[in-house]
Amino acid sequence: MKNMWLKLLFVLLVVAGGLWLVLFKPTKLGLDLKGGVYVVLEAIEEEPEDGREAKLITDEDMSRLIDGLNRRVNNVGLSEALIQRSGERRVIVEIPGATDIETAMNMIGRTALLEFKLVNADGTLGETLLTGSSLSKAGVSHDQMGQPQIQFEMTPEGAVAFAEITRNNIGRNLAITLDGEVKTAPTIQSEIAGGNGVITGNYTMREATETAALLNSGALPTKVEVVETRTIGASLGDESIAQSRTAGVVAVVLIWAFMLFFYKLPGIVANIALTIYGIVSFGALNFIDATLTLPGIAGLVLSAGMAVDSNVIIFERIKEELAHGNSIFNSINAGFSKGFIAIFDSNITTLIITVILFAFGTGPVKGFAITLALGTLASMLTAISITKILLVTFVYMFNLKNPKYFGVKVAGGSK
Repeated sequence: MKNMWLKLLFVLLVVAGGLWLVLFKPTKLGLDLKGGVYVVLEAIEEEPEDGREAKLITDEDMSRLIDGLNRRVNNVGLSEALIQRSGERRVIVEIPGATDIETAMNMIGRTALLEFKLVNADGTLGETLLTGSSLSKAGVSHDQMGQPQIQFEMTPEGAVAFAEITRNNIGRNLAITLDGEVKTAPTIQSEIAGGNGVITGNYTMREATETAALLNSGALPTKVEVVETRTIGASLGDESIAQSRTAGVVAVVLIWAFMLFFYKLPGIVANIALTIYGIVSFGALNFIDATLTLPGIAGLVLSAGMAVDSNVIIFERIKEELAHGNSIFNSINAGFSKGFIAIFDSNITTLIITVILFAFGTGPVKGFAITLALGTLASMLTAISITKILLVTFVYMFNLKNPKYFGVKVAGGSK
């Protein structure tokens, strides 16, 4: 008796934890559900200089490019963005919730290459003396007129080099360029020690903030050009969610009706367990901050079907035991024991498939794999553990020991 109440307490704790995550931690929605900006970038080879051969784009360059884009996206607060490689030299960037393509492109498409160059007597720029890689951090400050400017601080090595450059070139102009555009070219009045400086350029507060964020994330390792951009409206996502909700309601109603008609009391318990499955699955998604997409919803629906299928296997075993005259509790124990191996094998096979899909798939496939894996684990928990706990509790509390409550007609009743 005490053991049964402890198990029931475990079920209540699982439900409470799942409900808290569902109600108080919002689910992140993907581009296909929330709308947003979709961008395709292509790494381009730089033009050869002085007769040198053009540098070919390698896999290492693409990996560094994706890493750079990820850092940039996180720095500008677009943590829900999805960045993935497509083909040899293309990268797909999806930003759920974004509506302004121009702003998005300004943040992810710019190379953000910061360079320090001396200005020659004829007004041309000399060779690059320092780059943004020498910066440790950048931020926004204001000049004496209250105009936004970018304040930067260099690394110790960069500060030493900067001090040497300014010490040896007093009286000359030092141009600070961003992506080849001169932002400021002050005259060097004296040696600048400490590696601190500012970049002016008639910035608005928003432009200064975004540029500082770009400098903090670092320049992209290779130049990119925009191949495709499009905005996906939120109305499409709303329509997808509405259709998915309708399909889900219809499916749940049909499943409930089927389980009640064929399995009576176990069907009621299975329906309660299916509800708990939904709470646990969405709670787990929110717990790991996963982004829900349409393929992800498909993964949840598929795993829900697996949960029901597991219950069907177990309940059929219970009905067989009852038909042979076994007692209610013995039949329940035997049904779950005999059905466990088949359920465990099938779910382990599914989990192996999800690992393969996640390892070799692209964004939508990875989303499907994650939700299917979480749903499979949740279905095993609800179908094997929670369903048994609830079923035994119902039978014990309400003394439901007649096989007819399990959809079985046995002459002479139960033992």
